[in-house]
Amino acid sequence: MRIAVIGAGIAGLTVAGLLHQRGYSVTVFEQAKSFWRIGSGIILGASTAKVLRRLGVEDAMVQAGIKPDAFVSRDVASGEVMNELVFDDEAEARFGGPFVNIHRADLHKILLSSLGSNAVRFDHQLAGLNHSGDGVRLDFADGSGFDADIAIGADGIRSVVRDIVQGASPPRYVGKLALRSVFASHKIAGVAMRDCTKWWGEDRHLLAYYMSERRDECYIMAAVPSDAWSEDTPPRDGTRDDFISAFPDAHPDLMGLMTAAEKVQLLPICDRVRNDKWSDGRIVLAGDACHAVRPFMAAGGSMAIEDGAILARAIEVASSPEQAFALYEATRIDRVGDVQRISAENSWLKTPHATDWFFGYDPYAHDLAKAA
Repeated sequence: MRIAVIGAGIAGLTVAGLLHQRGYSVTVFEQAKSFWRIGSGIILGASTAKVLRRLGVEDAMVQAGIKPDAFVSRDVASGEVMNELVFDDEAEARFGGPFVNIHRADLHKILLSSLGSNAVRFDHQLAGLNHSGDGVRLDFADGSGFDADIAIGADGIRSVVRDIVQGASPPRYVGKLALRSVFASHKIAGVAMRDCTKWWGEDRHLLAYYMSERRDECYIMAAVPSDAWSEDTPPRDGTRDDFISAFPDAHPDLMGLMTAAEKVQLLPICDRVRNDKWSDGRIVLAGDACHAVRPFMAAGGSMAIEDGAILARAIEVASSPEQAFALYEATRIDRVGDVQRISAENSWLKTPHATDWFFGYDPYAHDLAKAA
């Protein structure tokens, strides 16, 4: 079976690696001309470790990232600790894996290592995707083409494949602007910073964490209301003043973090209106291409990796692509729907509540046939 994966992001590389491991012929098409190190972090829950364990790269993920001591929620102004979810050995055993903060580029490199050296074709921008006989035909902007038995659209929130499956529609601006910065940790000398802290305001927040055990780089990302942006507004450079003006009453610890920011990027926060049509014939969606979530629960990466695990399992056990996609959708849609709802509420871990359903999830513990 020839499987084409459109998009070499987290979802695409995860499902490609798992299918490659099972002996399938997998080719990944990426529109970028090459990979480069993008300066941002990602938080991965314990469910993802179970998938990377199957790929044989869990240890590499842990070594490249950091297992934080806890996830801490603090009040923006007072600094009061509202919640502290400790990630000790007992929690890791209960959830079935570690909680890891990591640089996106390091995670990307690790996922790529699970594929063959020639599995990714760069500079391939998808121009058309159509059913052809018993398969699908991919046409690219450079005039080249590719015939496959299955096409997996993992091409992100602005997915071309999604438009083919569901009909064209733009991403939805959620009314908030993201402010992001990565800076050297020595710039916050004297500032108390835990491994992973979310600072909560009335209508805004800021997440701060280290991305490796060296604790030599800090990543901060804030979400603040703005009616001056839209889903089509391009990202632009900002300054530390954008952070500081958004949190004028910040606690001294938070102010110290924002003051250390040098290179700042501003971009609109978008999601997608929920649509449970994830497949059409031999074409299927994964990751942000089918369920882009707001980055308020730090769950997007986990959902993409879980998608990859369930989709690969379904393809392996099903008798046809259509049956495989039905199993995949039946297993994933309700869980992802819960994550979309909670992310939109922006309530996750603000105060103590049940977390085992999310962190303890095991993509390999479900009987796919029962799900359908």
